Amino acid sequence: MRRKLLSAAACGSTLLLALTACSAPAGTDSTADGSLTGTGTGAECVIDSAVPIAAAFSLTGAAAQYGEGQKNALELAVKDLNAVGGVTYELSVEDDATDPKQAIQVFDSFISSGASIIIGPTLSNTAKQTDPIAQDAGVPVLGVSNTAAGITDIGDYIFRDSLTEDAVIPQTVKAAVDKLGVKKVVVMYANDDAFTESGYQAFAAALEDQNVDVADTLTFSKSDTDFRALLNKAKQSNADAIIVSGLIDAAVPLVTQAREIGIDTPIIGGNGFNSPALITGAGEAAEGVIVGAAWNSASDNEQNVKFIEDFTAMYSSAPDQFAAQAYAGMQIIDQAVRATCSGEREDIKMGLGDITDVPTVLGSVSLNENRDVEHDALVQIVQDGEFVILN
Repeated sequence: MRRKLLSAAACGSTLLLALTACSAPAGTDSTADGSLTGTGTGAECVIDSAVPIAAAFSLTGAAAQYGEGQKNALELAVKDLNAVGGVTYELSVEDDATDPKQAIQVFDSFISSGASIIIGPTLSNTAKQTDPIAQDAGVPVLGVSNTAAGITDIGDYIFRDSLTEDAVIPQTVKAAVDKLGVKKVVVMYANDDAFTESGYQAFAAALEDQNVDVADTLTFSKSDTDFRALLNKAKQSNADAIIVSGLIDAAVPLVTQAREIGIDTPIIGGNGFNSPALITGAGEAAEGVIVGAAWNSASDNEQNVKFIEDFTAMYSSAPDQFAAQAYAGMQIIDQAVRATCSGEREDIKMGLGDITDVPTVLGSVSLNENRDVEHDALVQIVQDGEFVILN
């Protein structure tokens, strides 16, 4: 049914980006008069008032490479869903500036103005500061790029459609062992970010499970751009591969500098490497980089093919995994809204709790009892300037 709804969506209308201002206090439903409650269910659901959706993404700061694509994908998803009819969404996107303090202010504003659900923020370390505020206010949150451990443990209003590092990285390490014969590695990670630290912990556990020797563990700051000293140290270890958990702003110079100083061993990245910006920024140096992923642009999923075509046409650039997860997040929210035919906070929370085998651009998606997403993961390698499945 969802596939039919989304495949029927027209793409010609202009999206009004606005968030309906409501006077409902934090902790209450979005509207006092129940105008966000409609009639019918599923494809037959009709809600007279537009459902206010709010999103906090990193449009500036260290994670801006991810946040801009998330914003664009979410706007596209809302436009597509609004064209279906029956339910319309009004979207407000604000910049969390890759700064938890800024994000807290954004979340407070969304809660007080009556948002039915909040999407975001972009990074896990920011989510750990903002999500408790929404939990206390009784406002559901859907993280679309928060992969660190413990996010959904914050409370029963917190959901996510982004596979955790714990779900993806073990498959990445196993592929490196099975297909590349990796036996000894150097691990590098940014130790001042919850996302990259969680990635490091997942790598460490997976390496131990696969009996891979860790020759050295090297740390850096998420703001670092010169990695030559660390890379020279890694080079001296004669490891079979270098494993890195870092954001894209670190990934590009790190990969580039590694090749410049003569490191030709495989580089295996965490989720932060999973962006076309790695290939654009590092060029030929990105060839052979291996990344675990929740999404691949080569998937022939009908919805995914259309999403990529529409996104590229609208924004003149290809989407990345973070954009795909944002688009899928709106598909999931629409399913939850239509299930109860209500845009009220409590009803959306209930609908999200029943998400099972929903067709999305990520494939068939379910949210488990811990409010975490379940769907197939994969391992990619950069080959001829593209991410392809590692075979």
